Amino acid sequence: QVQLVESGGGLVQAGGSLRLSCASSGSTSLIRAMGWYRQAPGKQRDLVATITEGGAIDYAESVKGRFTISRDNTKNTVYLQMDNLKPEDTAVYYCNAAVGWGYGPSYDYWGQGTQVTVSS
Repeated sequence: QVQLVESGGGLVQAGGSLRLSCASSGSTSLIRAMGWYRQAPGKQRDLVATITEGGAIDYAESVKGRFTISRDNTKNTVYLQMDNLKPEDTAVYYCNAAVGWGYGPSYDYWGQGTQVTVSS
């Protein structure tokens, strides 16, 4: 079992910045990758950024050059630095952990979500 707790959401004007944090606990040694997803009202949940245990990073095209994902292994925490925010970035942001062991499949764990609202 892995528990994820997000923080750092809020209201910001367009062009501003926010940093989201996701603290993990429990069986953190089994985490293969962590990431951030977002879901706007009436839309599906979409990938924003991921970082694997090996450090490989991937971003959605819409956030490349503006968002930065990073992690602090000593704190079991993943961060999402969001700069130059746009109104279309408004959504609930969810932290995700892909957990597995050996050659078995990965299982997804989710945080409770944190609201990010960008005003124009």
